[in-house]
Amino acid sequence: QVQLVESGGGLVQAGGSLRLSCAASGRTFSNDAVGWFRQAPGKEREFVGAIAWVGSTYYADSVKGRFTISRDNAKSTVYLQMNSLNPEDTAVYYCASTLSRGSWYGTKEHEYDYWGQGTQVTVSS
Repeated sequence: QVQLVESGGGLVQAGGSLRLSCAASGRTFSNDAVGWFRQAPGKEREFVGAIAWVGSTYYADSVKGRFTISRDNAKSTVYLQMNSLNPEDTAVYYCASTLSRGSWYGTKEHEYDYWGQGTQVTVSS
């Protein structure tokens, strides 16, 4: 059974940093594109960023320059480093993956097959 588990969320003050992890069990990330999404209270889930199999990354404009995605295929783990956090970043953060080698990455929810349960990030002002 495939499972993705996010961790690293918590409460942080504005301007602070957090690093989220997304670990896979039951499958390896080594052949996957992995995306990060978030859902704030009362809002739809939105794309944050993604990393392709080849390692290239893409970010939503709202987080570009502040967030960085990386991967450690040996550990089947993908990371989301979040710097300069602000209250608008408060949300539940989800990772998602799909089998895709090459430079492809998805920005839409339906493009991913496996999802984690989410981890809460709260940024206080």
